[in-house]
Amino acid sequence: MKKDTKTLLILRHAKSSWEFAELSDHDRPLNSRGKRDAPRIGRKLLKEGLVPQLIISSPAIRAHSTAEKVAKACGYDGEITVASSLYGSGYTEYLNVLQVQNDQYDIIMIVGHNPHSEQLLEILTGKMISMPTCTVAYVRLPIRTWKGVKAQTKGKLVNIWRPKELNPHE
Repeated sequence: MKKDTKTLLILRHAKSSWEFAELSDHDRPLNSRGKRDAPRIGRKLLKEGLVPQLIISSPAIRAHSTAEKVAKACGYDGEITVASSLYGSGYTEYLNVLQVQNDQYDIIMIVGHNPHSEQLLEILTGKMISMPTCTVAYVRLPIRTWKGVKAQTKGKLVNIWRPKELNPHE
């Protein structure tokens, strides 16, 4: 029997470093806070029983590094899919990437950037919510197939976790 909902985890990349001015925006790595926060978010997802079945990341170094650290901490054992269209695009590209995913996945995490992460969250839930770096939003979507996720989809924001609001030991 097919489920009537899908779970989308929208994760904004962790804090990046500006230490190396010669690096392009695409190539900026995580700073020490970002390296610390990403595993904490991963452990929180594991504790909540929200291990993604698929992780899709922007190709930017800071986003992919975030995805790797969260994946390791939450016990995700699949490959991280890189979608180049998640870098330097709008929230519609995020929807496009989701619409072509295999329906065997009930929980997908998309790792990207602002303002697109916040815009995607707003479009899908009707809520304007600030997503500082390494914030993850847990959205339940009333769809049976990923093809069904559109700007008109009215999802439910179940929870949102920001690193600074987590228990220091998480």
